[in-house]
Parts: sequence; structure tokens; C-alpha cells
Amino acid sequence: MTVAGTAARVQRPGAAAAGRVRTRLLRWSPLVPATVLLLLFLVGPIGYCVFIAFTDTQLTGQESASFVGLANFRHAFGDPAFRNAVVLTLVFTVISSILGQNTLGLALAVLMRRASRPVRSLTGATVICAWVLPEIVAGFLLYTFFERRGTLNALLEWLRLPAQNWLFTLPILAVSFANVWRGTAFSMLIYSAALSEIPQEVTESAEVDGAGGLRRLWHITLPMIRRSISTNLMLNTLQTLSVFGLIWAMTRGGPGNRSQTLPVFMYDQAFLKSLIGYGTAVALLLLLVGALFSAVYLRLMREEV
Repeated sequence: MTVAGTAARVQRPGAAAAGRVRTRLLRWSPLVPATVLLLLFLVGPIGYCVFIAFTDTQLTGQESASFVGLANFRHAFGDPAFRNAVVLTLVFTVISSILGQNTLGLALAVLMRRASRPVRSLTGATVICAWVLPEIVAGFLLYTFFERRGTLNALLEWLRLPAQNWLFTLPILAVSFANVWRGTAFSMLIYSAALSEIPQEVTESAEVDGAGGLRRLWHITLPMIRRSISTNLMLNTLQTLSVFGLIWAMTRGGPGNRSQTLPVFMYDQAFLKSLIGYGTAVALLLLLVGALFSAVYLRLMREEV
């Protein structure tokens, strides 16, 4: 064997490796522009917000900001208004998302399976119309419904029942109901798709064996769509935690701070009181609350596998 042949054999593996590298680079090169855009417009602003949360940056009346470390976070945990916002956020999320949208969406999906086609079409169109409305528009509509001279009190007076100033006496329940009205369609669509995947033979067999409607729902339907339930709960919870326009249009967090959830509190601190650093710290804490909810739901989904 000649020296040239031996050299060619030695160089051939290296050339093959270089060819594989070039192939991989060519395969991933179309993703480079998207990656650059994500880094520029997503990761960059998030990183800047994290930095701002550790400073005393103000919107107006400040020449330069200084690094304050964890002072904004310590101030938040010692602020009664922040603790009140956390409690109201949890109340708003549990009532309007976990109990309201999730339960009502499942009930509508189950009932619509047994309804006639005209009833399904009318109900689906009505519920989805509320969902596709912009959040601020839905907020104004529900404001006119709950307002002291609004539709709800007009109905109560027509029924000769005492009227209430709902946005003053029960503001957090009013905005929770508004969020249920607006967001139930999403849960209904998720559960309608999940219920359509249940084999008809399973339901019919249980019915033949004498299982009633509630027993079939509890022992057959719910276990077979449990992953859809977990997914819907996680998506609804994350969406509800970020609701701002609906509450702002109806109550602006009031009266006082009785409907001031974390997004409204964050806006108030950052843009109305010009405390950008403190408001950004609150935003990061809200992100942490959402991450905790997500971790719980993902853990439940893993246990169900």
C-alpha cells in the first residue's frame, strides 16, 4: 500500500466528520434569524426587566437609578397592599378560573352532547361571542350590567327584589363573574374535544349495566379526560393571573383596593406612582406565582401517566 493511499484513509474520517458538521449547520441555519429575533425582542427585554427589579428606577423625577438589591422584594413582602393583592389574586383565580370557567365549561360540554343541533349551535355561538370580545370591551359590557343603574339591578327591581351596588359591595365577586362569563368558551371547547374522543361503546356499556348519569360522569368520563382537565386548568389559571383590562374597566381595583389583584397593583405602582423598579419586582413575583401553579399542574399530569 502506498503512502498516499494510507494518508487518504487517515484523512477520510476527518472529512466525513466535517461533512456532518456542515450538514448540521445547513440544517439549523434557517432558525438563526428566528433565534436572533427571540433573543433581541424576548430574552433581552426579560433580562432588562429582571435588572430593573433590583434598582430604584422611577418613571419621572429621577436623574439616575441605583442598584438596591433585594430592597424592592423586601418592601413588597412588608407592604399590606401587596399582601392584599396576593390574597385577592388567589380568590379571583380560584373563583373565576378553577371553579367557574372549568366547572361551567365542563357542564356546557356535557349538556351540549345530548342537546339537539339548533340548541348546540345557539349555545356555542352565544358562549364563543363572549370569548372573542376584546377584554376591555367585555369589561365595559359587564360594568353596565353590574353598575348601580345597570341591567342587573333593573331586573331585580322588575322582580321586586332589593337592588345592590354590586361594584361597591362585592367588587371581587363581580369581576370574577365577569371573567367566568368571558372565558368559559375556552374550557367548553377543550372539554367538547376531549369528550368526543371517548369511545361510545364504553358509555353504552356502562348505561346497559345500570350506571346513572352522575355515576358515568364520575367513574368513566372524568377519569378518561383527566389530562385535558389538567391542561385546561393550567392554561386557564395562567390566563386568569394576568387579567388586567377586565378589572381595570370595571372597578380600577376599587373601591379602595378591594378588587386590586396583582396585575392592577403592579400597574398602579409602576405607572401611576412612577415606581418602575418596585412595579417590575411585583411583576416578577407574579411570574413566580404562575410558575408555582404550573409546577403543581405539571406534577399532577406526570402522576396521571
